[in-house]
Amino acid sequence: MKGYANPHLLVSARELAGIVSGPESARPLILDLRPPDAYTQGHVPGAVHLDLWGVSLIDTDPAPLNAFMWMIEHVLAGHGVDRGRSVVVYDEHSGMRAARAFWFLEYFGHPNVRVLDGGFGSWAREGFPITRDADPAPKSEWTGQRVAHTIATWKDVKAALGSDTVILDTRSDDEYCGTAVRAKRGGAVPGAVHIEWTQNLTPEGEFKPAAALRAMYEDAGVTPDREVITYCQGGYRAAHAYLALRLLGYPRVRTYVGSWKEWGDREDLPVEIPNADARTRSL
Repeated sequence: MKGYANPHLLVSARELAGIVSGPESARPLILDLRPPDAYTQGHVPGAVHLDLWGVSLIDTDPAPLNAFMWMIEHVLAGHGVDRGRSVVVYDEHSGMRAARAFWFLEYFGHPNVRVLDGGFGSWAREGFPITRDADPAPKSEWTGQRVAHTIATWKDVKAALGSDTVILDTRSDDEYCGTAVRAKRGGAVPGAVHIEWTQNLTPEGEFKPAAALRAMYEDAGVTPDREVITYCQGGYRAAHAYLALRLLGYPRVRTYVGSWKEWGDREDLPVEIPNADARTRSL
């Protein structure tokens, strides 16, 4: 209904309610990415809690990157992820927590992962059942098949500077302009296009229709013929933009998993300080 090129990446609350009330063999693994207290106060029936908040990587050289992804892979398997079972992820709305889990699962090559559009808020507004019951996570022996074209390292971002690749900064205005400093240095990756991740959503916390998303990104020069690398502070908001662009059918989108925390801490990498009227100066 929203006109996406890849509508199968989202599931509505109404559609999910129909699925979970159907045969058990057809039910997806549902992962609740909200904070623990939110989960315990009430969640979608059958949902397994998985809190990945604060789990970030600040060194994307090969050894730490491989170790980090090995850990995430085992955490996902320990919460029931299996290649043969579809997965639905959600948080309070169509938020960054769910988007980060979605990105991880796509990176590991899971063939069927969706985000609950509008998240738990949409589920509750529709009046669907809410439970406080929690079953143990169904562990699996799943291992992913890593999809290299979904991820970018600091070396990839550096190599893309000055090219036709779009570096997309999804942080707040203050972070982008360097007035909110969350690493050794403030500012932005040189030449980055800035679209804060919240611009992907309606006031109700659902993804905007395709026409609105497409106009916003294309007006900023983020067009489907160009490769796009998204970043934020630690990879969560960047994953949200990744998902938005995947919904639109952009064929070449990657998330810089180290994001600003890595880039800003490394004094050998260039930084740009955008000012109020969009002019910039390089450091």
